[in-house]
This record gives sequence, structure tokens and C-alpha cells, in this order.
Amino acid sequence: MKALLFAAGLGTRLKEHTQNRPKALVTLAGKPIIQHAIEHLKSFGITDITINVFHFAEQIISFIEENQSFGINIHMSDEREQLLDTGGGLKKAIAFLDGMEPILIYNVDVISNLDLNLLLDYHKQQHALATLVVRSRETSRYLMFDQNLQLAGWKNFSNNETRISRIDSFEESEPLAFSGIHIVEPRMLKLITEEGKFPIMDMYLRLAKDHSIKAFIDTSSIWMDLGKPDQLQVAEMFFGSTN
Repeated sequence: MKALLFAAGLGTRLKEHTQNRPKALVTLAGKPIIQHAIEHLKSFGITDITINVFHFAEQIISFIEENQSFGINIHMSDEREQLLDTGGGLKKAIAFLDGMEPILIYNVDVISNLDLNLLLDYHKQQHALATLVVRSRETSRYLMFDQNLQLAGWKNFSNNETRISRIDSFEESEPLAFSGIHIVEPRMLKLITEEGKFPIMDMYLRLAKDHSIKAFIDTSSIWMDLGKPDQLQVAEMFFGSTN
């Protein structure tokens, strides 16, 4: 399994930490969060990782080089000419991701103890084009899944804005919060028709009309979004208590 690590974001929610460095190099328990992510992926046998970069890209590139790519194959998808959002970032990285293996997509600011082998097994069993990791947690924007855990749409409960992929199942669908972790089949790369800068979720909502876009409900004990300052503080306390 190959992996794409999204690390190009501006880190605006962590602006007190990202004035002079990218979000990926914000430290947690003494090492940058990108190192936590790489080591987590390596622990599941992933040895081919593509990282997209934009904000202070040269710092991330230097960090990877100084650490000899952590002993694995690491490719840089450079977006310094244009920040492409998640969907555009995936499309730009296709040259590094194409092949026969499923592709794990992972946000650099996610900390999780999800067993990625279980996720991969589920993805294969479902014969899904894409599998999105979700949790039952409080947020404002939710992905909506039908009783078969097929993506039916998206809804922002704070303003009732909705996007519907499957009208027949949307009304009975269940809201679940996306976790920033997903697996896609390499054949999906050929189905990307969007151009330029676009969110990957827009593509999933389009594809869900005709393809299997499934939910994997994650009940693992640890999931944190380190892009939020309060979550970063919680993570620091958690890691401090376990050392």
C-alpha cells in the first residue's frame, strides 16, 4: 500500500505556531507531527509515501532530507506554484501514486491509533472505490451515509446547507464525522475529471452517485485533530502522561 500525506496546508488555525514554519513541523512530544505520521505509517509496513508541500515547503523538504527519508521512499509533490486543496493535491501527485496498490490518504495533523490493516481489510471486503474513515463525534459538517454505509451526501448542520449524492437514501442517512483518513483504489485516479484547485470531498460526492464510496466507522481509542490549538494541547498532555 502506498500513502499520500497531506502537508501543504497553511495551518491558519495554528497561527501562533506557524508564523515561521509549516504545520507539519509543529512539534508534539519533542518531534514534528510529520515525523509522528511517517512513523505511524511505517509501523504498518508502508514504505512509499508522497508528501504534498506548499507553506514553507523548503523546510519540510530539508527535514526529510536531513532524516534520510526515514529509511523509506518519500516523494515530494510540490505545490508552491499553486495550492491545490485536497482534490487537486491528489491529482497532482498521481505520477507517484499510480500502480496496482491501494492508496492510503492521511492528513498530517491527525493522530490516531487506528489499525490500518483492519481498515485495508475492510476496504477490500467492501470492494469499494474509496473508503472514508469516520467517527461518531460532534462537529458541524457531516458526511451522510445510508444503512449500507454508502455515501449519500453531505450536510452542514449549522446552516442546513446540503449536498446530495443519492436522493433515494439521503433522508434516511446517518451523519458521521470524517477523520482525515481514507483509502482509494488506483483505478479511481482515472476517474478524476475535476481541474485545478478543488476539495477531494466534492469528487467523492460526485463519484458516490455511481460508485461504491463506503464508510469505515472508527471506534479506536485515540483520534485527535492537531490542526486545532486545543487538540494540540490535549495531545501534549496525553503524550506527556504516557512517557
